[in-house]
Amino acid sequence: MKEEQKVDKKKADSTESITEQQGGLRPEQIIIEPILSEKSNAAKEKDPKKYTFVVHMDANKPMIMHAVKTLFNVDCTKCNTMIFAGKPKRSRRDRSRRIGYTSQWKKAIVTLAKGQSIAAIDNI
Repeated sequence: MKEEQKVDKKKADSTESITEQQGGLRPEQIIIEPILSEKSNAAKEKDPKKYTFVVHMDANKPMIMHAVKTLFNVDCTKCNTMIFAGKPKRSRRDRSRRIGYTSQWKKAIVTLAKGQSIAAIDNI
């Protein structure tokens, strides 16, 4: 009985350490949404193992790969990330020129292992 509790405690400690390494972010917080655009679909036609996601700004490559692995049950071989700066936007409302910016965001292109795919995204 005590051995079972020790094993359960080790599993709980390992999952806690993973979330601590991820800065307190859970996998569903890291992967925000898939990107389904012409450019990402063209890249996917060229290499069907590549998937594109909008990810949390604080996420790094190992965190993104771990999140994809836990959420979609697939193995990742490579991850490329890009940060896009916010674009300036102007408003001419009330004869005052207000200048603001859109939010900056981070994109990740994840390459899966050979023979694997994400059915949830492929069916869209």
